[in-house]
Amino acid sequence: MQRRAQRVERDQRAKRRGRALVCAAAVPVMLVAAGCSSDSGSGDSTDKAAKAAASASVSPSPTVQAAAYGKLPEPCKVVSKKTLEDLVPKGKSGKEGKSDDISTRGSCSWNSLDNNGVKGSQFRWLNVSMLRFESDVTRGPADKLAREYFEKQVQEAQAVEGAKGVKTDPVAGTGDQATAVHYDLKKKEGTFKQQTVVARVENVVVTLDYNGAGLAGDKTPSGSDMLKDAKKAAKEAVDAVSEANGKGGGKAGGSASKAPSKSPSKSSSKSPSKSASKEASDESSKDASASPSKKPASKS
Repeated sequence: MQRRAQRVERDQRAKRRGRALVCAAAVPVMLVAAGCSSDSGSGDSTDKAAKAAASASVSPSPTVQAAAYGKLPEPCKVVSKKTLEDLVPKGKSGKEGKSDDISTRGSCSWNSLDNNGVKGSQFRWLNVSMLRFESDVTRGPADKLAREYFEKQVQEAQAVEGAKGVKTDPVAGTGDQATAVHYDLKKKEGTFKQQTVVARVENVVVTLDYNGAGLAGDKTPSGSDMLKDAKKAAKEAVDAVSEANGKGGGKAGGSASKAPSKSPSKSSSKSPSKSASKEASDESSKDASASPSKKPASKS
């Protein structure tokens, strides 16, 4: 009985060992199968990542809204003959400034010297300059660049060396935004009354400088009258810009918006101009308005 029990026990132990060996052998097979399955999944993920990268590489290039205005009017024709007779009564035809691109930059100036003999003389100088901006994918839309230049022009007009009693006033009904800066400038020839009106319409900035003085003992002109004349001439220049682009003077005149334009029309050229893309970095137009502190003296 004891021996039979021992044999049974040995047989059971042998069976248990056999089952253990079978299980042990099955484990590597399962691991290998699992490993193959894992490799297959990794390959799928790699393919998906490659496809996503390829899709990203063909994404569209960045774009920017086109400039509203694509050209400028003739600089010496932006102010009417009647207005010129009032502002520069003894002036001859305007002198157009040099420009490497007349569709981007233009200016014109007029001089007037009314000689009253022993009573002295009256001097007047008028200059109108225009700067048009193109949209650029790296620098932004054209009207934004024009707004930045507008602010810069106003600041420069307020900071003229030697200016006395500088005053700054908003100008209504002229373009999308306009500001007048006026002051006195004393020189050895006399006291000059300086009026500067800076206006923006869409992507174009117009800067008008108008000054005058009584020379050789003649009386100093009225600053308020000169400011009124300067605003009138600036409005005509802004209207001329709109009309040159087929927009009509009404937009730049009585129905102008009080806030800067946010959505210019798309009637202009769509490709950025190289000359316009560097205008904001140009401190001032070489052919545009000269420094008020220097120009009058050279003409007297």
